[in-house]
Formats: sequence, C-alpha cells, structure tokens
Amino acid sequence: MKKIFEVDGIELLVEGQGPRTVVMVHGWPDTYRVWDAQVAALQAQYRCVRFTLPGFDIAKPRRAYSLDEMVATLLHVVDQVSPNQKVTLLLHDWGCVFGYQFYMCHPDRVDCIVGVDIGDADSPQYQQSLSLAGKLMVASYQGLLAIAWKLGGRLGDALTRGMATALKVPSPRQYISAAMNLPYYIFWTGAYGSYKHRLAFVPQCPMLFVYGTQKPFMFHSPQWAQALSAKPGSQVLALDTDHWPMLRQPQEFNQALMQWLEAPGAQASPLGHSQAV
Repeated sequence: MKKIFEVDGIELLVEGQGPRTVVMVHGWPDTYRVWDAQVAALQAQYRCVRFTLPGFDIAKPRRAYSLDEMVATLLHVVDQVSPNQKVTLLLHDWGCVFGYQFYMCHPDRVDCIVGVDIGDADSPQYQQSLSLAGKLMVASYQGLLAIAWKLGGRLGDALTRGMATALKVPSPRQYISAAMNLPYYIFWTGAYGSYKHRLAFVPQCPMLFVYGTQKPFMFHSPQWAQALSAKPGSQVLALDTDHWPMLRQPQEFNQALMQWLEAPGAQASPLGHSQAV
C-alpha cells in the first residue's frame, strides 16, 4: 500500500507496513528513486518514507534552502509520518549531512541511524586522513558543481550531467539538474547561512555505517569508523562498490540492513504507540 502526503510543498511517499518507520534521505544527484530496492526489501516489515529533497526536484522552480530549512523540513516530515514514535534514518551522501544534523538537533526523534558512505567528513581528523591528491579531487569536482549551480540554465545542467557521467553516477540523467548542486555552492561560498554552524556529528544511538571501498578517496576517517564499530549496537560494513553500495550491490546491502535492524541494539524506542494515518 502506498500513501502520498505533502509537507512543505514536498511529496512524501509512504510504503509498507509495520511498527517501525524508516525515513530515507538521498544525496547528490539523486531523488527518492535511489531507494527503490530498499523499499522493495523492507516494505513487508517497515513503513518506508521517502521524498526528493527540497531544491532537488527538476520539476520544480529552482530555490535555495539553508541548512536550518533542511533540518526544519526533516522535522516536519518526521512529525507528519511518525508523530508519536521515533524513526530510523536511512541516509546517503548529502542526505547524511542533513540527516546527521537533524539527529543532533532532535535526538529524541531518532531511534537509530543507517549512514551510507559519509562519515565524519567535516572533522579535522578526516581532513588529515586525505592525501593531497584526494583534497585536489574533492575541490575540483565540488568546485565545478558549485559553479554549475551559480550558472544554472542549460549550461549549468550540462556541466552537472557531464560531471555525473565522469563520476559514473548511476542515477537517471533526466532527473539531474544544476539545482541539485546548491549544497556545494553553500559549502564553498558560505552563502545562505553557510554550513559552518552545523553541529559535529556524535551519534549516541545505534548506527550502521556502510561504505564502498572502490573509490579514489573515502568520506570518513579510519579513526571514526574504528570508534563507531567499537560502540555497542553499532556496526561498520565495507562493500566492494563505489559511492552507491545500495545500488551497486542491493542484495548484499539489503541483507545486512535487515539483519542489523532486527538486532537487539537497533530496536525501536517508541515515544508512544499511535502512528500517523
């Protein structure tokens, strides 16, 4: 059964059934469609909630959204779909950045977190773990995407899709536009409130971190992954993929995800017993 809600002008897809709600947040340059395989695997036991991030929908006018607005939207989503019970966050790429910030601002709304391929990417120890070549690669592709957002229009879209092709992004090109590059523009220019005030991500709840090993550089430091894996109820899993393990190896990813969700450490902590209709 699929239900559709609207929150802050965003269409929410709610699929599946069960006592727990999994809120799925994508990154660049994706849409809600990136979670198709996970919804198919989870919906018999979980309520799966997904949507396209504000500013990422090619069918809507381009608009800038600050970090505070992103966090506020996530709160409105969670309040709509699970007003009396904590949710599980399933996050990837920029969805991790926004989801981690949401957790730090509203830890009482989250029972556990599944982070995909983005760890402590804003920490000093991560910067120290990057080689000079890695830092140059990060600056080059992110800088070009920031420029593409500023340019907008056909040229911006063409540059964005060209970068997506160069990075071997698996997402359908017809849904990709320069509007999706806003987070890179904010990060590199400090516009729209910047991301400098975001809280350092320190998960106190159980967390599963899944990352791909076949990349020129990681988005987490070895120290962070080691510390996370030592926490009771948390787990770190490396898969032989690139930045999109849930798309490249969906069967392996989904099996690990479901096993972890069913483990005692990741069990839900309800605020109440009623659900949204």
